[in-house]
Amino acid sequence: MSVVKRGNSPYWYVQFQFNGQTFIRSTRTADKRAAERLEADWRAKVHSEQYLGQKQRISVDEAIKLFIDSKRGTPNFRNLESFRRSVIARLPGKKSIDELTTQDLERLKQQRQAEDVSPQTIKHCLNLVRGAWKHARSLGYRTADITFPTVKIGKYMVRYLNDAEEHRLLDALNPHRSGRGLKLLKERDEEMQRNLQDAHDLVVLLLDTGARYSEIANIEWSRIDLDRREIRLWRPKVQNEAVLCMSDRAFEVLARRSRVATSNWVFANRNGGPRGYASQSIRKAIRNAGLEGVRIHTLRHTHATRLVQNGLSIYEVREILGHSDIKTTMRYAHLENRHVTAKARDVINRLNAGTSGGNEESSR
Repeated sequence: MSVVKRGNSPYWYVQFQFNGQTFIRSTRTADKRAAERLEADWRAKVHSEQYLGQKQRISVDEAIKLFIDSKRGTPNFRNLESFRRSVIARLPGKKSIDELTTQDLERLKQQRQAEDVSPQTIKHCLNLVRGAWKHARSLGYRTADITFPTVKIGKYMVRYLNDAEEHRLLDALNPHRSGRGLKLLKERDEEMQRNLQDAHDLVVLLLDTGARYSEIANIEWSRIDLDRREIRLWRPKVQNEAVLCMSDRAFEVLARRSRVATSNWVFANRNGGPRGYASQSIRKAIRNAGLEGVRIHTLRHTHATRLVQNGLSIYEVREILGHSDIKTTMRYAHLENRHVTAKARDVINRLNAGTSGGNEESSR
């Protein structure tokens, strides 16, 4: 019998080879004897299906889970997990992957576009489905012939917030604000007020650290040093750690939150766990503030832009943002160039003023 444990999963997995192909599936049970019975049933089914010329079927959801599980231990594993939730919420997850159609994928693309998601994120979602589809086929499952939509990622100017836009956004996130759809302050329950405060504080920290959303939304208090005013930021996407010095505003937010903290997480969900990707209230505030072309990632662009505009080099900004490739940081190079050309102008003006003064003196 071939039942094994994988990673931190409590369930047994069936794993065996047949006719040169590897078959693997979660039994969804922690009972080893039950898992062995399922393994025997599946092996017999595979045997009969192979000789009858009919491949086994697997659901879209299960195929995606199998593909992600094959990437366990890689830097991209956690990113795939986050994209899985987005994909499964918009694809027929119980549908067999051989029933998946090009139209299903086109609808996924259009839904994400309607949600104002970046082309790069849409491409990641489609690549996850493509990876699961190829992985299922390599494991001997029945798959459909489908065409994956293309997503154009053109060159674009970096969108960032100016000071006035930042003020508008923070006003739209003010936890004590009043307005249509909001209860009066005295009528709000504790959970509602906590959610409003969390959204405001999270945006402040994103603006002042330049971190990715998940890096701050899921950070633990153990990574916050208020005495030294430092944040030890772990970046799952690039598998590195940075020590960020807090701005005064970030320190005030974290110090206030630490005084009432009841969880290991700076931003906890209602069950006391990490916040996760709960961004609806922030996206709504962006709309209410009338900010066109702004996404949550724009806050990261805003931080980087302000650093470059105020004299930090592209290489310094790369270290702060944690980019593994300098090419990613080069999107801000035109801002650095503008700063350099302004310095060059000032030098020339000073030289010209000196030359002009010398000529006037010699002409007397």
